[in-house]
Amino acid sequence: MPNPQPRLYEQTLMGTNGQSCPFQLVEVKGGVFQMGSEDEDAYDWEKPVHPVKVSDFWIGEYVVTQALWKAVMGEEHAPFYFQGDQRPAERVSWETINEQFLPRLNEMTGENYRLPTEAEWEYAARGGINHSRYKYAGSNRLKEVGWYIENSHRETKPVGLKKPNALGLYDMSGNVYEWCADWYEGSSYYQKCKDEGTVENPTGPAQGRYRVMRGGYWDFFPWSCRVSFRGFDPQFDSGDVGFRLVVSVLQSAG
Repeated sequence: MPNPQPRLYEQTLMGTNGQSCPFQLVEVKGGVFQMGSEDEDAYDWEKPVHPVKVSDFWIGEYVVTQALWKAVMGEEHAPFYFQGDQRPAERVSWETINEQFLPRLNEMTGENYRLPTEAEWEYAARGGINHSRYKYAGSNRLKEVGWYIENSHRETKPVGLKKPNALGLYDMSGNVYEWCADWYEGSSYYQKCKDEGTVENPTGPAQGRYRVMRGGYWDFFPWSCRVSFRGFDPQFDSGDVGFRLVVSVLQSAG
């Protein structure tokens, strides 16, 4: 029996410039999955593999585009290195996203958008409840699903040009790294496995120095684009890093 297609919802935002800007979200049904990797190319901070349970949520079909960023923040707050309305919004810091972009977006939409947790991100990248053990998001062949150093011509690409994963999510391997909500801690997987069985809706350490980034980017190597790879960054803005929207309950979808 074929798996049902995830529900897709399009929300239309009336931008600061008076023009409408649609964006799409995919419903992700919650479940338990095996987070992390024990593969030969896995780093210590991806181990051990451990069971994690996540609740239902909605996630952006694409990373936030420059068009959506400008619709929320205005043309005067568009710091992107690579210009193009359908390219990812990059050079945006974790703080700017959380302190400026998301509050404005939520006021405009009446929703409660946020960054994904690291667990939500990996669960979605693996395909959700019908998750696979693909190395990348939707394939074991990175060229099918992602932009990276060997095919990007050293620039970001418009979203949605590669094959999506099982949930219909695009560019979760390559193009730009994606900010997650969590603080990074290299030993956190070990601690979770020591203290608990199945971890439910983990949100990461209470504090830290770095924030988690996931997915790899346009000017780096395939190993960084694996769905289990955990990047981290001291929260600065970079042409390598964008973000994807998540919301626990999408009020407007009913």
